[in-house]
Amino acid sequence: MTGKTDTNKTNRNQYYNRELSWLQFNARVLQEANDEKLPLIERLRFLGIFSNNLDEFFKVRYATIKRIVEAGKTGKSFLGGYSAKELLEVITQTVIDQQSQSLEILSKIQTKLRKENIFIINETEISPSQSKFISEYFVRYVSPAMMTIMIGEVDEFPNLRDDAAYLAVTMVMSKEDDTFEAKHNYALIEIPRTINRFVELPKEGDNQYVIILDDLIRHCLNNIFNIFKYETISAHMIKITRDAELDIDSDLSRSFIEKISKSVKNRSAGDPVRFVYDKSIDKKSLQFLLDKMGIDKTDSIIPGGRYHNRRDYMNFPRLGRPDLQYEKTEPLPIPGLSLQGSLFDRIAEKDYLLHAPYQTFMYVIKFLREAALDPKVKSIKITIYRLAEVSHIASSLINAKKNGKDVTVQIELQARFDEEANIKYAELLQSENIKLIFGVKGLKVHCKTCLVERLENNKTVRYGILSTGNFNESTAKLYTDYTLFTANQKICKEINKVFDFFEVNYQVKKYRHLIVSPHYTRKALYNLIDTEIKNKKAGLPSGIKLKLNSLSDYAMIDKLYEASRAGVKIKMIVRGICCLIPGVKGMSENIEAISIVGKYLEHPRLFIFENAGDTKVYISSADLMGRNLDNRVEVSCPIYDPDIKNEILENFEIGWSDNVKARVFSVKNDNAYRRNNKPPVRSQFKMYNYYLNKLEVN
Repeated sequence: MTGKTDTNKTNRNQYYNRELSWLQFNARVLQEANDEKLPLIERLRFLGIFSNNLDEFFKVRYATIKRIVEAGKTGKSFLGGYSAKELLEVITQTVIDQQSQSLEILSKIQTKLRKENIFIINETEISPSQSKFISEYFVRYVSPAMMTIMIGEVDEFPNLRDDAAYLAVTMVMSKEDDTFEAKHNYALIEIPRTINRFVELPKEGDNQYVIILDDLIRHCLNNIFNIFKYETISAHMIKITRDAELDIDSDLSRSFIEKISKSVKNRSAGDPVRFVYDKSIDKKSLQFLLDKMGIDKTDSIIPGGRYHNRRDYMNFPRLGRPDLQYEKTEPLPIPGLSLQGSLFDRIAEKDYLLHAPYQTFMYVIKFLREAALDPKVKSIKITIYRLAEVSHIASSLINAKKNGKDVTVQIELQARFDEEANIKYAELLQSENIKLIFGVKGLKVHCKTCLVERLENNKTVRYGILSTGNFNESTAKLYTDYTLFTANQKICKEINKVFDFFEVNYQVKKYRHLIVSPHYTRKALYNLIDTEIKNKKAGLPSGIKLKLNSLSDYAMIDKLYEASRAGVKIKMIVRGICCLIPGVKGMSENIEAISIVGKYLEHPRLFIFENAGDTKVYISSADLMGRNLDNRVEVSCPIYDPDIKNEILENFEIGWSDNVKARVFSVKNDNAYRRNNKPPVRSQFKMYNYYLNKLEVN
């Protein structure tokens, strides 16, 4: 015995690895797909979300770890005690296990669908009448959109897109074929993305039939390859995932839009990091593909099922079966704030809080539309991170500019996987002579703020919006988020300071109300936690409540551990990554943490501090990750209105009381559901009823 401490083991006992924690979050999504109490079509959609999440994980996180390995570094200092090479192996095995589970779940769901007279059939189960329909459909819609490459006959292997799935076709050639010397010929068919992956076939009595596009193509293989003489033909699906890191060139002669646009295009040639294949493919064909594609052992090679790109299940057809989907709920109005009258007149009197999707996002659109038309409004400033595909936000800003308002838009061109959409909107807004700001060098702008300046009685009055989520009417139907409307001039003055910082980066502003990253958030939160520690030691009321998407910053975790050791009670609702390990004696026994995964994606960030009985509440765009604290522009806003503060506190308690969709973070890290003897509480459903009751009371 040397007496040395195993620092890697200690590290693993203090923090849960970020990548493995993310995979545990995706396992919670998979749990939803496996929940037999959920409507069947919704379960399919959760399978789609699981698959889509996994794609993004490999493009970003796995690719990052792979870069560390290729650079010859271990990465142990920030990988929770794992070496990068070790972590790649653990990730791959975890994903293989999860993929296997997802296939089992899909099989169970399909069995249940058959009991509902819904049949997802493959090419071997097609009736003669269906065959006629499929052949006509193929010729009319699929064939013109299809890309087929004879890879057995080309010297250079084609560059496969990582957002596409491919059928790898193997033909065992006939001896009569004198045009091809080898015994095998190979081709790749790219599954068209312009056609719905699920093709609804004509009903037969009460039975509904769906065929996946892959199987429809398999049925028509002879139609595609009838010029070749082959004895047998087979098609197996493959899929590749590439490193999605953007490499931005330093050419000073190019505009920032041009640089990002070029970098996004180059992403399609990024190094492969994952290769998924149908495990029933023969070994010779598989090895041919691996050799041609240059796939090596540092990549994640995952044997899968017959179908890949299961993210498409997010758009599984409704089939006219509302009984197999979540019951529709209409978003509610905010009590006391009518969409018919002037929002500015009401906001001038008091602050209002919008909690989407329980309440309608139309208030944000109405705010901007009113600003676009109001002759008293002189300027609009807004930050944009992600916009809807068809954005009423963008339309309102263009409308405002046409009406002579000064419009300034800070648009983040590096919002991951939304770069192309944001470039398109940047070019559109630029063409309308709207002033664009492209962020701060070295920092992403992730805050969600809007400021309107209005001339009232010869005096400039400001109206502001601060949100935890994007100004995006599409995601506002699926993501839970808070948006504050305020005419508090002290807060609005500080929102304006944030916009000043965008234009003059070297001037660091001072704030008395807002907490702004990258300069102040870490220190401000440390100070707030320290206050709770002091209050606990002084016998005053203390406590911390956090609602987050992710918690991965080790220094922040250490600060929360310090508070726990001082006896401060900490409650956390963390949807995704949680590197903090709660409930460990001597380290975190005063910390409890849960995750809620359900109908909506939990997206708000809340910081709540007991503060000796004078509770402080903040809504924020920032998670407790290193990037949000130190490398992004983020804004946390204090809630001063007592009614809104009470509403948020009640909301947190509703979430904390969840014993249906809440999972408990623990040392075991096994995604165990929280179960107790209390009446069942499904927090997202209870939250809607909470706002429904507020309307009835008012």
